[in-house]
Amino acid sequence: MRTLFFGTPDIAVPALESLRQTTDLVGVVCQPDRRAGRGMTLTAPATKTHALAHGLPVHQPRRVRDEAFAAWVREQSVDYAVVIAYGRILPRAVLEAPRGGCLNLHASLLPKYRGAAPIQWAIVRGETETGVCLMQMDEGMDTGPVLARRTISIGPDETAGELGARIATLAATVVREDLPRAPTLSAVPQDHDAASSAPMLSRSDGRIDWTAPAVQVHDHVRGMTPWPGAHTTLGEAPLKILTTTCVQEPVDGAEPAPGTVRTVGKKRILIACGSGWVALQRAQRPGRKALGPADLLGGRVLRDGDQLR
Repeated sequence: MRTLFFGTPDIAVPALESLRQTTDLVGVVCQPDRRAGRGMTLTAPATKTHALAHGLPVHQPRRVRDEAFAAWVREQSVDYAVVIAYGRILPRAVLEAPRGGCLNLHASLLPKYRGAAPIQWAIVRGETETGVCLMQMDEGMDTGPVLARRTISIGPDETAGELGARIATLAATVVREDLPRAPTLSAVPQDHDAASSAPMLSRSDGRIDWTAPAVQVHDHVRGMTPWPGAHTTLGEAPLKILTTTCVQEPVDGAEPAPGTVRTVGKKRILIACGSGWVALQRAQRPGRKALGPADLLGGRVLRDGDQLR
């Protein structure tokens, strides 16, 4: 099988490596180098770095809707283009350029969570399972028929970063075991009436709503970790909430307003939610290191009765 790969970030690398090992991979298409970090250093995508390390040609088009790019894809004369987290919507001319079209490795159980951030939104919405679908791409947003699907459970305390690493491994398995069968697999249309969306995240999505039930607050924190990060404010100062757990046992005394901090001894911090409590395990002030409850209390970052908003 002769293939072309489209993908950009770290999560795409395991699938790229599987494709390299199991097919005649003619090249890698990824987004252009971007400036990143405090020094705004020009940085190559993870897939580019991996491709060059293995002697694979890399193509980084600035526009994918130019006819010249579609012509270039046709010139590669591939059976399939395999796409995972490329980061751009491909036009019809590109989708139809490979002999078998473009196949996407989408990180959800379609038709659930169509869009740019399926891993994060599945956690935020309290899902207990997700997976990877191998789907035939069309011009819609993850609307094409599904050729294969693989399911994994989501741990009750698993973050988006942790789940993303497992999804990446699962996508590599799909490439090894399901992609070779693609010409003979049945394309099952999605139930569009059952679809849900997973829109691209912004920093504002990380804001914690303390009036929500404790389970939802906990799911929000882990779904926003590592990016954009769950955050709140203490007075006028921002505070990043890195890790929480749900508190099962009852807390003595009258229930305070959502966002109220309650300390238990010198090593435990509870935060009131709309219903129930979460225990704060790690938090971080801007420009400072992450701290656990003992250091947050010892350094007087948080005190009993503080109000988070």
